[in-house]
Amino acid sequence: MRLYNLFISHSWAYDRHYSNLIELLDADPRFNYRNYSVPKDDPIHRVGTDWQLADAIQNQMRFCDAVLILGGKYATHSKWIKKEIKIAKGFTNPKPIIAIRPWGALQMSQIAQDEADEVVGWNTASIVGAVRKYF
Repeated sequence: MRLYNLFISHSWAYDRHYSNLIELLDADPRFNYRNYSVPKDDPIHRVGTDWQLADAIQNQMRFCDAVLILGGKYATHSKWIKKEIKIAKGFTNPKPIIAIRPWGALQMSQIAQDEADEVVGWNTASIVGAVRKYF
């Protein structure tokens, strides 16, 4: 079974959404992945500069097959989502960006929609299917 390396773009201020996404990914027993997101307890969040955090994100993303973006409206106002998108697209082989429409939401971040290679719904089959589609 293939192992997918994923970078999950998110805001720790909305860590419940991140946790729920992890639960969705874990719900498919035939989907094997490694999470390359910068961990919440990583000291770079507390003492690092913006440049150091961007460098840490790039180092994590370097080994990823795809980038998942939680497409909540907060993403529109996040400078980090924009930086993560720029990093993902800046590799020699740009990382596919999959934006995930928030569960029950009528609206989604315009940035996530515009920059994504694919937009999917908030369900395991859609997310896993989109990741597999690129590999």
